[in-house]
Amino acid sequence: MTEEETKPLLIKRYASRRLYNTETSDYVTLEDIASFIRDGREIQIVDLKSGDDLTRQYLLQIIAEHESRGENMLPVNVLTDLVRGYTNQAQSVVPQFLAMSFEMLREGQTKFLDNLGVPNPIQTVPGFDFETIKKQQQAFLKAMTGAWPAASSSVEMEDSESTEDDLDAIKKELAELQSKLSKLGQ
Repeated sequence: MTEEETKPLLIKRYASRRLYNTETSDYVTLEDIASFIRDGREIQIVDLKSGDDLTRQYLLQIIAEHESRGENMLPVNVLTDLVRGYTNQAQSVVPQFLAMSFEMLREGQTKFLDNLGVPNPIQTVPGFDFETIKKQQQAFLKAMTGAWPAASSSVEMEDSESTEDDLDAIKKELAELQSKLSKLGQ
């Protein structure tokens, strides 16, 4: 991998809201940016005038556009739990869990596909148990958000011992899943 491929592709947003690829010196669309990401490039989108990092905002916009076109990757219950995460104390744990889950997925997929000699696009792979991962994530999100009402951010957990047990169970399930992923890679 060249140095150019490892550093983020810089996209500048002009006042007209047009996006400018600094590498190729041309304007790009959200779909172009999504294509760069699918090709494995890291991107960074900054406002030309203020220098603010707008990457997160545009990534969310790309996801929203795909979802609105019927390319539903996120089930409604997961989206609902994410919204709850923004309104309660779980917000400090949910991002870490999601990052860890996707990293584990990437690592497992990479090992599996490396053994097959296949490049690693994010796709459904025969024999790779995405349903188990999905169930693990849903169980974790349910455990994290189940103790809090959806509309309240100031409610204290009623039964912290039960939540600790739930977290221990989830940690155990994640360890088992990680073991299964390791075995797939061998």
